[in-house]
Amino acid sequence: MDIFTILLIAIGLSFDTFAVSVTTGLSISYIRFWQGVKIAATLAFFQALMPLLGYILGKQVENLISDYDHWIAFGLLFLLGFKMIYESFVKEKDASSSNPLKTIVLLGMAVATSIDALVVGISFAFVTINIYLAIFIIGAVTFLVSMIGMLFGKKLGGKLGKRMEIIGGIILIGIGFRILLSHILI
Repeated sequence: MDIFTILLIAIGLSFDTFAVSVTTGLSISYIRFWQGVKIAATLAFFQALMPLLGYILGKQVENLISDYDHWIAFGLLFLLGFKMIYESFVKEKDASSSNPLKTIVLLGMAVATSIDALVVGISFAFVTINIYLAIFIIGAVTFLVSMIGMLFGKKLGGKLGKRMEIIGGIILIGIGFRILLSHILI
């Protein structure tokens, strides 16, 4: 597989990460550069790790993962999105419960946005590919897309107010439904 194809795959895999990153920027207007780096690095790490794990697992678990990956991603994204929407209506909300700076929330976002990458990794096991180059490209693209997404969300959120958290929650739920429907309708 050539570098251009790997780059296209990396861009495709980063769409969910971009939306989650925009949502993060919308929900945390005070995010600092190094906090953004931590979030982007975590998302990139999981987005690169999953294809490697998929590659290693190969054909042995392809049927198991492909049967459930969409449900896992949908569930995690729906719960995170619903929580964001709910908390946008609470007058004195505890920002730490859906705060992407919290480790458990960040890990949930990272896993939810990288489940599809696991299946891509499984497909990598059946083609000629330099897996290390592929995971590097996927991780680098995801990191850049995540940083750009948070910046975009931060700038947009400051101009449009706190209620943008509702839009962020809807985005997460929409991604979850897209993942679910794309697997059910195929």
